[in-house]
Amino acid sequence: MVQVPTKPLTLEEFLALPETKPASEFIDGIILQKPMPQGKHSVLQRELTFAITAAFRADGAGQAFPELRCTFGGRSIVPDIAVFRADRIPRDGSGEVANTFNLPPDWTIEILSPGQSQSRVIRNILHCLSHGAEMGWLLDPEETCIFVYGANQSVQLFDEPDSVLPVPGFAGAVRLTVGEIFGWLQA
Repeated sequence: MVQVPTKPLTLEEFLALPETKPASEFIDGIILQKPMPQGKHSVLQRELTFAITAAFRADGAGQAFPELRCTFGGRSIVPDIAVFRADRIPRDGSGEVANTFNLPPDWTIEILSPGQSQSRVIRNILHCLSHGAEMGWLLDPEETCIFVYGANQSVQLFDEPDSVLPVPGFAGAVRLTVGEIFGWLQA
């Protein structure tokens, strides 16, 4: 859903608004509400977040955050999964994870929902990459394929079940295949 304010809205004014469910994003002065996640999306988001988190437990290299608002480069977006290197996770005065993340994720992961604009999602991935993200993934459950975007914005398609997906350098402990990820939908 596109919400066009009657007067141009600033990023600061957008951030002062109450949160919506599903989340709204602020892109180029326009408020865009994300679609409500459906079954496949929810399963993939949950399982992928768990798998990445489990891989990071041993070395503490990073953390995966589902539906985390990231505000940077004039936008405020909510990737399905935002992955941060441990040393880039904002902390509050007591050393705990901060509530506000005013920086791009190191690895952004989006899961395409039925009826969702693939172009809009790709634009968010490219925005992250142009502001320092190392990698972006776009999962398409309907086509059972994953597009992997590198830091240089090159794209690779992975659709073979045995294909091991590339991950950012800090996430070497994460080893997932296309078949494993989409196999979660069978469980």
